[in-house]
Amino acid sequence: MHWLRSRLAGGKIKKAEQGKLRFRQPAGLVLDAAGQTVLDPDEEVQHALRLLFTLFDQFGSAFQVVKHFAESHLRFPTRRWGKTHAGELVWESLHHGRVLEVLHNPAYAGAYVYGRTQTRTRSLPGEAPRVKGYTRQVAMSDWPIILHDVHPCYITWEQFLDNQERLDDNRTYRAEDRRGTAREGAALLQGIVICGKCGRRMGVRYSQDGQIPNYECNQSHNQSGTPLCQAIRGDGIDLAVTHAFLEAIQPAQLEISLATLDQLETQARQIDQQWQLRLERVRYEADLTKRRFVATDPENRLVARTLEREWNNKLAEVERLEREFAMLPKLSPRLLSPNERQRILALTADVPTLWHAPTTTQVERKQLIRFLIKDVTLTKRETDIHIAIRWQTGACTTREAPRPPRSSDARRTHPAVIARIRELTPDHTDHEKVALRGAIADILNRERFTSGLGGTFTQSKVQWVRWGYHMDRTRVSSQSSSPDTHRSGRYSARQAAELLNVDVSTVADWCLSGKLESIQDAPHHMRWIILTPDIIAQLRKPTRQHKPRRTHQDTCAD
Repeated sequence: MHWLRSRLAGGKIKKAEQGKLRFRQPAGLVLDAAGQTVLDPDEEVQHALRLLFTLFDQFGSAFQVVKHFAESHLRFPTRRWGKTHAGELVWESLHHGRVLEVLHNPAYAGAYVYGRTQTRTRSLPGEAPRVKGYTRQVAMSDWPIILHDVHPCYITWEQFLDNQERLDDNRTYRAEDRRGTAREGAALLQGIVICGKCGRRMGVRYSQDGQIPNYECNQSHNQSGTPLCQAIRGDGIDLAVTHAFLEAIQPAQLEISLATLDQLETQARQIDQQWQLRLERVRYEADLTKRRFVATDPENRLVARTLEREWNNKLAEVERLEREFAMLPKLSPRLLSPNERQRILALTADVPTLWHAPTTTQVERKQLIRFLIKDVTLTKRETDIHIAIRWQTGACTTREAPRPPRSSDARRTHPAVIARIRELTPDHTDHEKVALRGAIADILNRERFTSGLGGTFTQSKVQWVRWGYHMDRTRVSSQSSSPDTHRSGRYSARQAAELLNVDVSTVADWCLSGKLESIQDAPHHMRWIILTPDIIAQLRKPTRQHKPRRTHQDTCAD
């Protein structure tokens, strides 16, 4: 049995080396009468496959291909296999796994490949036994047999290799080595930013409701718990790279405009042609059902009723598809006249205008960036950020962007506002300070000044600015050191306590209860107590009193 198995396996490999070992053909390829692989004679099937490859070449993402098929209400073919439905053509909605299956299949590139999978029949320790063994995918570099240009193809081998590279670059498994597909986020350099300190790929984190991107080198932090290598705010970086990109693309603006317009027109024609072929198919099926109904004996009502019902269903299907096709949005390239084309070319010659247009999506901007830029290396320095742009050609361009201010600096009151408050602060008495702060706030708001957080000024904000920048402390200290302090009837809390023979806390309680009149410029400022001879005679204790210290148990009992 061992020798028989070995001889059969050897003959199978020998036949595969000659390209004669036959497999089930994928959708779009069939075997002719001579057993040779040829393109599917159905034009709708061919156009569906060519549209898939065209869309992937344009978007660079399998999901975007699925999304485009769904938005255009298009279907994708599948040929069944087996004893009952062998060769039957079925049209279904396109799914992500189906797109990957087509893109990874080398048969569409005209190649005959044997050994894309390997099967082992023996179970490893801990594995449950399986009847057909365990199958795994083999890396393309390890394929044992590859024969090129053995049958007609939809794409070239170079395009197939490019598609494999783009799919591998889009993967999320071990994303530290891959750029990933372009997404809708605000980070323009998502997936192509390299840390200038450790050389790892930097991730993206968003702040302020997803509007401000931040580039972080967090791989070492996530894996080892070490501090972040670098964290850089990204809006200034994106702006600098955008300027470099627009400067580099300027000489080829007209060629890019022509290529883009031709691509849109080609895509519109492909979608329109796919719909026309679909309508042609259902009309043919309706005509075929009609001919079968007409050819039936009118007396045979058992058969005639069934064929009449099928004919009505086919006519309803034709009407439904025609109505659905009419409701689809018409692409503008279909209706372009020569004059309109010239006007569009005149507009598209200005690439910066299109770049900043609200109709241009962030995904499209990222795709344009990746066409020219391979990666961007960021290095945070003391005063600026060093930006090294490596183009797809291998050339390198450097830029410097200023470091964004710290969050504390961004929230700090502007020096011009502080100077203006100092200018508006005359030598007022303490009774006039409350009205003074309100007047200063009104003046600052009329002059369009804003606070550190960007809002309008209020009395409390002016009060805290004056306190933080010592605009009140100077005058308070001068008053406290004035020799006329006692003559004016103003005493500090300690002086009033000594004069009334009570504790300082008692003086504070009397001020809070209104028993004593006091003035306080701002919270936590020194309290000035007004004492007259009558108040002193009324409240002065004959002997020094000390208020007992309150313990934690007393507080809890209260």
